[in-house]
This record gives sequence, C-alpha cells and structure tokens, in this order.
Amino acid sequence: MSFYDELIRHDWQATSDSIVAKTESDVRGALAKERLGLDDFKALISPAAAPFLEEMAQRSMQLTQKRFGKTIQLYIPLYLSNYCTNGCVYCGFNCKTAIGRKKLNMEEIRQEIEAIKKLGYSHILLVSGEAPQVADADYFLKVLREIGDDFSQLAIEVQPLQQHEYEKLAAAGLNFVCIYQETYNREKYGEYHPFGSKADFRYRLETPDRLGRARIHKIGLACLLGLEDWRTDSFFTAMHLHYLEKTYWRTRYSISLPRLQPHAGGYEANHPINDRQMVQLICAYRLFAPEMEISISTREGRRFRDNVVRLGATSFSAGSSTEPGGYANPGGELEQFTIDDDRSPAEVAEMIRAQGYEPVWKDWDSIMTAGAEEKE
Repeated sequence: MSFYDELIRHDWQATSDSIVAKTESDVRGALAKERLGLDDFKALISPAAAPFLEEMAQRSMQLTQKRFGKTIQLYIPLYLSNYCTNGCVYCGFNCKTAIGRKKLNMEEIRQEIEAIKKLGYSHILLVSGEAPQVADADYFLKVLREIGDDFSQLAIEVQPLQQHEYEKLAAAGLNFVCIYQETYNREKYGEYHPFGSKADFRYRLETPDRLGRARIHKIGLACLLGLEDWRTDSFFTAMHLHYLEKTYWRTRYSISLPRLQPHAGGYEANHPINDRQMVQLICAYRLFAPEMEISISTREGRRFRDNVVRLGATSFSAGSSTEPGGYANPGGELEQFTIDDDRSPAEVAEMIRAQGYEPVWKDWDSIMTAGAEEKE
C-alpha cells in the first residue's frame, strides 16, 4: 500500500469540477471549523473563496503565529551538479538544454561552504540535477560527511533514492528531503517528462513513502505551479500530505510553492497562477494544516515575499544561486532558473525584522533527532 493506491481512486477532471462547484456556503462552512478536512480545503482554494481572502489571511496569520511565533527561518540552496539525464520540458537543467555542465568536487564544495558560512547560514539545502551516474547516493554521502560539522540542518533536493540509501544518508546527518511531484495529473505527466528516470510517475510518487519508512525527520512536498491547473494539483498535494501525516506520524512536513520561472529553455506556464491566487493558496494550506511549514523561495519577487511574511510562510531562502559554484565563483551561465528576489541574506533579514518578525538562522540540531531515537 502506498499513496499511489490512494491516488488512482480519484479522477483528475472530476476533482477539478468538484473544486469549481464549491459555493460561498461551502467556504463559510470551512471557515467556521477548527479542524478542516480535504473537502474544506477544496472550498478554500475554489473560485468561490476569492471574496473571503481577507478573512482567510487573518486566520492564517493567527494560526501561524500560534504555532511558529513571529519567526521566519532562513536557508540557502547549494547546487552540487547540473548534470541531468531527464528531458523535463520546463527545466533549465534539461539534458537537451545547451548550457555548461558542472559537478562540484570536494575542494569546490569547501569553497562554496566558506562563502555561505560568511552569510550566517546554519541550514543548507543540497540540490542536484538527476544524473545518478554522475552524482549518486555515495557522492551525496561523501558531501554530507564533508559539511556535517558546518550546519545544524542538512537537506537535499536530488533524484529519488532507494529506502536503504536514505537510511545511510540519515545516519550521516541528513534530516530533511524535498521531493516534488511537479504534477499529480497522471495523464499529462508524460508530456512534461518525456524520458529519463523522472518519466516514471509512480516511482517518484512513492518516494515520500520510502522516506517515511527510512524515518527521515522532515519531508518537503510540492507541485510546480503553472504546469497544470493549480487548484487541482494543490488539492492532490494536500491529499498526499494528509496520507503521509496519518501513515508516518513521527515525520515533520513542509510545503513549497514553486512557480514556473524563466530559464534557458524558455518554457512558458500553461496554467499561470497570479499573486492573489498564491496568497489564497498559502492561507488555505495554513488553515488545513496548522503544524506544517510553508517555504517561499527566491523564485518569487521581493514585493510578494515581503507581503507574505505575515500570512503563513515560515521559511525563506535568501541570497540564492542556482548554479554549481555560484557562491565562490559566480558566473551565471550554469543556472537552473532566474532568481527574482536578488537581495542579500542581510537585506532579507532586515526586511523580516522591519515587519516585527525574527529571522531565524538555526532552529534545529541533529542532537534533537538522536535524543528522540534513543527514547524509542
């Protein structure tokens, strides 16, 4: 049993129709509840909820402050490699895209770490294109061992791995894995992922199950907003989260809201989502899952990020580079996509403080996980 068995019981178009059919009465009913179900989430992301955005924003702000305080956690991505064997039509790392390719060696990684540590970071996200013959689990293990003493939280966003590989990485200090399904539309998935290992919809979909069984401390989910109808994809993301929370209850969860951005391949979003709809989605996620972390990256512009500090977000990236080696030796020709918010980490931290919130550089240490495991 996995989430795949749950998903195939739902028809994409019927789900889309049921979201659009939600009424003002359904939205009022959802807002009147303390604990929301998936049908309530449908109501809050429906067109009928648009006039209720201010009320949703107020509820979202209150719930976020109650659970997380007035804080925003800061993290930074480190791109290890942009080699990729996939043909994802929307991605700048697509193997057919004519960009320079690079995989960092340990000396280059150490240079990147020295540059990143000067910015004040204690949480790092290691990112790689999906090319196992170039960057495999053994390479990630070596990197984790190299930088483990430099950071309190180690996260990865790389190709899906096997359960035993996640277990080995967890033993080396890995505590957070981001794995994005991109779209839950099984009929259209192949159009966006025509070849490569990422073309296997089911294997990717079942990766969070393997992570849960490997006892990874935190799992990050997302769909790529702009590929398919954002409401339907977000509903299935919420359904996936609901399944995981029931099945792997020891695990923490995070949702990201990546929107398609310009890149070297020039792919345009099929189903764009505007800023007001993004705010509606953030608030709906918060009301549905008050304990869940919500991450907003530098894909988004400064004005949007400034406005959502109070509305439900809990973590921001800042000062990001999407090219391997981009912190110590910036060049720009190897990047995955264009960064929209190009402010420095210090500038983003100051913006957060100006809104009465505290930028948090460290809220986790591996010793916390070790303590929990010893009690079991």
